[in-house]
Amino acid sequence: MPTETTPSTAPRPLKLAAAVVAAEGLVLAVLGIVEAITIDSSRWVMGLTTAGFLLLYGAALVFVARGLYRTSTWSRGPAVFAQLIQLGVAWSFWGGNTTTVAVVLAIAAAAVLVAVFQKESMEALADDPTKDHPVL
Repeated sequence: MPTETTPSTAPRPLKLAAAVVAAEGLVLAVLGIVEAITIDSSRWVMGLTTAGFLLLYGAALVFVARGLYRTSTWSRGPAVFAQLIQLGVAWSFWGGNTTTVAVVLAIAAAAVLVAVFQKESMEALADDPTKDHPVL
């Protein structure tokens, strides 16, 4: 099983994208834990499934962030897809008391998308079968 002992060779924009995606994943995991702790007995099934979804989605984002940091080509697609979903969620929060949440979500998603599509990031994530080892 290959291990990586050298520092990441990812360019700076890709490291930024990985950090933001990891932060998104951690926030979702924390929200999942909070949801699990505060499940109301009248909505037990809904609370449990919501908590499970948030925890799994958060863990998946952290895994994708690790892939971005390690310049694994497979990580680009899930990262972009998650940010596009996040832009839709931000749009749904626009207006009223949740506008601040919408702005934060949109800025984070836009930052990741811009960082992933930078020339250096695209070159680092270019398909190279010799370096693409999705090792846990």
